[in-house]
Amino acid sequence: MLSALWLSLAPIGAQETSKTVVIKTNVGTMKAILYDDVPNHTRVFVERARRGDFNGTLFTRVIPEFMIQGGAPDSRNAPAGARCGFGDRSAEIMPEFNEKYFHKRGALAAPRQPDDVNPQKKSDMSQFFIVQGKVYRGGELDTLERTTNYAARQKALKEFYVPVRAELNMIKMSNRREYIKRLRVINAQIDSVIQATPGHLLFTDAQREAYTTVGGCHHLDGEYTIFGELTEGFDVLDQIATQPRDAYDRPKKDIRIESVTIE
Repeated sequence: MLSALWLSLAPIGAQETSKTVVIKTNVGTMKAILYDDVPNHTRVFVERARRGDFNGTLFTRVIPEFMIQGGAPDSRNAPAGARCGFGDRSAEIMPEFNEKYFHKRGALAAPRQPDDVNPQKKSDMSQFFIVQGKVYRGGELDTLERTTNYAARQKALKEFYVPVRAELNMIKMSNRREYIKRLRVINAQIDSVIQATPGHLLFTDAQREAYTTVGGCHHLDGEYTIFGELTEGFDVLDQIATQPRDAYDRPKKDIRIESVTIE
């Protein structure tokens, strides 16, 4: 059932790709497509893969219902239990956010340093991560929207609804059609305020479909550049994400990236 759902969602970016990446690990193989319309990230990832930069590195951070992250240069030959996966600031490139791509299950993306040291949200292309995520209920997404947008909605209500509330109540009793017409205008004004507010949250139909079927990590949207998506090996993704891990989320048993090749 899951594979059928995934196939129904894959065309979001599949028709705009020309390259497939094969990620062979010591616990199985995953395949992903790379997006042509995220050109710099795809180009740099392909260059690094063809040089063998990811070969022999580890998945250094795995968190169930979240993601798996690997490829860091400092993880190659890292001693057991050592902290690694710190990345490479010299491998950073500018972000390429694309609203049609979001962090659904299987999304392939670039990690980055936090905003306080990386306000431009530059991607660290020395590593990559793949989303496992979780499945949300529709009501959960509604609650997330309401909670996130509460302050902006209250501000808009005070500006557009409260001053005309008494008038609207009068219209409602005498002219239902006019009342509905006026209410639609006010709701549109409120929505405009919310959409113009930094940090607002409004899920698209595509996001709702994905997050309530295959799952994902909605809170990463707009924060990290996605440049591909998994097409095969979701069982391997799950196996890696659920590995026993230490206090720093490194798997206790090394999950090694044997090779990353481009087809």
